[in-house]
Amino acid sequence: MIKLSEKTKNSEIYINAVKIIEILSDAGFESYIVGGAVRDLLIEKNPKEYDICTSATPNEINKIFKNSKLVGQSFGVSIVLQDKYAFEIATFREDFDYLDGRHPDKVKYTKNAEYDVKRRDFTVNGLLFDPIANKIIDYCDGLLDLKNKIIRTIGDPFERFSEDYLRILRAIRFSNQLNFEIEKKTAIAMDELSHKVVNISIERVRDEISKILLSLSPAKGIRLLDKYHILNTFIPEILEMKNIQQPPDFHPEGDVFVHTCLVLDKLSESTSENSIEVVYGALFHDIGKPDTYDKTDRIRFNRHEYVGANKTEKICKRLKFSNKQTELIVSLVKEHMKFGNIKNMKKSTFKKFVSMENFNDHLKLHKADCLGSHGDLSLYDFTLQKLDQLKNEPILPKPFLNGNDLINLGIKPGPIYKSILSQIFDDQLEGNIKSRDEALIKLKEVIKND
Repeated sequence: MIKLSEKTKNSEIYINAVKIIEILSDAGFESYIVGGAVRDLLIEKNPKEYDICTSATPNEINKIFKNSKLVGQSFGVSIVLQDKYAFEIATFREDFDYLDGRHPDKVKYTKNAEYDVKRRDFTVNGLLFDPIANKIIDYCDGLLDLKNKIIRTIGDPFERFSEDYLRILRAIRFSNQLNFEIEKKTAIAMDELSHKVVNISIERVRDEISKILLSLSPAKGIRLLDKYHILNTFIPEILEMKNIQQPPDFHPEGDVFVHTCLVLDKLSESTSENSIEVVYGALFHDIGKPDTYDKTDRIRFNRHEYVGANKTEKICKRLKFSNKQTELIVSLVKEHMKFGNIKNMKKSTFKKFVSMENFNDHLKLHKADCLGSHGDLSLYDFTLQKLDQLKNEPILPKPFLNGNDLINLGIKPGPIYKSILSQIFDDQLEGNIKSRDEALIKLKEVIKND
């Protein structure tokens, strides 16, 4: 029996999930909420989605629900729209042999819910919930493992992981997100089979790593990815940061790897919602330090942000991020040291800096970077104060002049255009030029002096 919170019971998504089960039950089919939603309900978390399993076949589901679509014909999975919510409904099934390490070679529908549970990944995800009777059905000792905070495969771990090697990363994710320990036999199988994850598509691997980075304890997740050899396989550059010492005055926390883990945690603590780009920016922001380490007189990492940006671009391509995501992640790495000079920036330089796309992510990373090292937030606070002072004026207004104005004055097109227009625009940003007429006067002065 589950004691549901009033928030859950009154949530639209839960009400609609129960309605689907009631409709299936009225039609004579056994149906349950299954998987992560049941686990979350039992640990008093509000599920974001509800999956349903049933004895009804896909054809029977299609007849019952007008707004349904078969999305996994080979595996008996349908999407049913109920009100404004989409629910994944899977027919009870048995799987036979996974020769490709992901898909069963044969699937057989069954009326036996226990058979369906036995093919699932982890015991804490194998619980069934009948919301009509308010009853939990446990065929795999999931309740005991949930109580003891254990991640354990259903059945033999070597078999479960061999069916889909991505489950190794899922075990890491659940252990990290739930703060559960991985059961000994499960951990042994993960260790021995982790090299097989390379056979999984890089997009699926990347998405699991991303979920770990977006958790409340990303540093723990990174260390688990290291422990089970995932980092060494997919992002070995992260491991190069280990044992790279830093100036103790600025980095009392330790080496670059330790610092990076702290930055990830501080980023997670600072806000409940982070973009995927900013968490990878945090992961890679100092990835150029191992290549730029210099201890001639004291520890230095000259231009590590530029070396890091080049390495980051290669990693992002390897992980198959979109061009847009890659551009943003690389920018976070390349620009993160500019905050060190922010008090000395001209007004025009400051305006250009804070006008970068996704500047809020740059600001988040800077704050986490400081909190993960010396703890001094004076530059962060200065930036916020300066932004507040400029809130009543456009940060990056439209330039008064363009190339046509130079053409009209008989200036031959060439590289000089950019230099001249940049100079005029800087004066505009500084507030020295307040109109197009003033800009034209300044332009004529610049041309005359050149």
